[in-house]
Amino acid sequence: MKYLELKVPPLIQIIIIGILMIVASGYLPKVSIHPWIRVASSAVTLMAGMYFCFSGVLEFRRHKTTVDPRYPDNVSKFVDSGIYTLSRNPMYVGFALILISIVFFLSSPVLLLGVIAFVMYMNRFQIEPEEVHLSEAFGERYEAYKQKVRRWL
Repeated sequence: MKYLELKVPPLIQIIIIGILMIVASGYLPKVSIHPWIRVASSAVTLMAGMYFCFSGVLEFRRHKTTVDPRYPDNVSKFVDSGIYTLSRNPMYVGFALILISIVFFLSSPVLLLGVIAFVMYMNRFQIEPEEVHLSEAFGERYEAYKQKVRRWL
């Protein structure tokens, strides 16, 4: 399955999974939640997801290194500051939170399977190959960082 590694941009993945979740929600059972609670929980989760995504991008821009995760060989600097002190993959955490906000908004807990699928796919086909490249490029500094900061949260 190496042909899937680093091929599908994470943004495309969440768009596809998000659309599938929206379509599937019409056929799945829903939980009865007061509309204000549903919208508020969805909005808070969406904002948290956007915060993680934008903070990750801004930190990469600040260090003048690539944001495109499909080409880890293009990474010019090791970033372990800002949001990267909380998560090694804040943009992916943000994407997962955005998908969770869809689950809240659509009130269908079964849709969490879409979030789980995203996380599993990301771990295997995006994060693991990225970590191999980062270990090769930054050696013990990256290995020490991995011991200190969690992959997700």
